[in-house]
Amino acid sequence: MKRKLIILGLLLIFMSLSCAVANLPAAGDSDPEAYTPQPGSAERKAILDTLREWVKGQHHLEVIFVVRHLKVKNGYAWVHSMPQSKDGANMYEDISVLLKKVKDRWEIAEIPCAEEDNPDCIGDPGYFDGLKKRFPEMPEDILPR
Repeated sequence: MKRKLIILGLLLIFMSLSCAVANLPAAGDSDPEAYTPQPGSAERKAILDTLREWVKGQHHLEVIFVVRHLKVKNGYAWVHSMPQSKDGANMYEDISVLLKKVKDRWEIAEIPCAEEDNPDCIGDPGYFDGLKKRFPEMPEDILPR
């Protein structure tokens, strides 16, 4: 009986290790998945603080963000958010932004315009193709689908 338990234990350990190895990236495939930093995390705060500073500098508003989309990968982040006043009484036009991490600090790489019928703005079907050309190292999987 003792021998069966030892064999069963070893089998469970082997299966656990097999599953762990199966989930490792393939050789040469060190490219992690795009992810969304958790609310309250230092990374999410740093990204949104960068955007918050821009809003304050451009529009003289103190805001909080209702995040609709936030993906990070390889030093790039894409955010789509709905800014509002801290008390929630005032809501402002939504903002989308591409950020790039330079050294240990997030910086705004591009904030697309939202004008209708402008091929350089986010509403144009070719906007994201142009963005990829301007930032060829930007991972596509951070962008909204």
